Amino acid sequence: MTEADNITSRVSGIVKWFDPVKGFGFVVADVGGPDILLHVNVLRNYGQSSVADGAHIDLAVQTTDRGVQATEVLSIRPPETPQGAALEDFATMDASVVASAPLEPARVKWFDKGKGFGFANVFGRSADVFLHVEVLRRSGLSDLQPGEALALRVVDGKRGKMAAEVFAWEAALHKEDAE
Repeated sequence: MTEADNITSRVSGIVKWFDPVKGFGFVVADVGGPDILLHVNVLRNYGQSSVADGAHIDLAVQTTDRGVQATEVLSIRPPETPQGAALEDFATMDASVVASAPLEPARVKWFDKGKGFGFANVFGRSADVFLHVEVLRRSGLSDLQPGEALALRVVDGKRGKMAAEVFAWEAALHKEDAE
């Protein structure tokens, strides 16, 4: 390894794929070059355990003997074109209703990516909040683990409370500071 290998640089790109079960994925840099390894531990240091395919991501990277690897996640933005059909509940909802909903602290009760949904508990509330996989994708996430800390924008859906936006807890703290 040379001295140049220890130099960290900033790169923007798109998540090619990320598998939370395997614990890694790859990012394609906007400027081209080899795929960048994104390890789950680097993502967890940012406060997330998953990231949606196609999400825009800013990273600190380092070249090693094994290729280019992310050393820090600097920011994540959801994919520009969400995958899948729009949720029926949001089809007629005014975007300002979602934007005006406060961020609320929550924990994942359970989430099954295969089924495409799960539930969370908002601190201080007894009713479960429905989490749909499409809302996760729009929020830049791909999967959730039981007990994971989140911040949600909760709205009234046709069948009860549902998350309209989902943020990793740490990312939500930074978002609130910026607003």
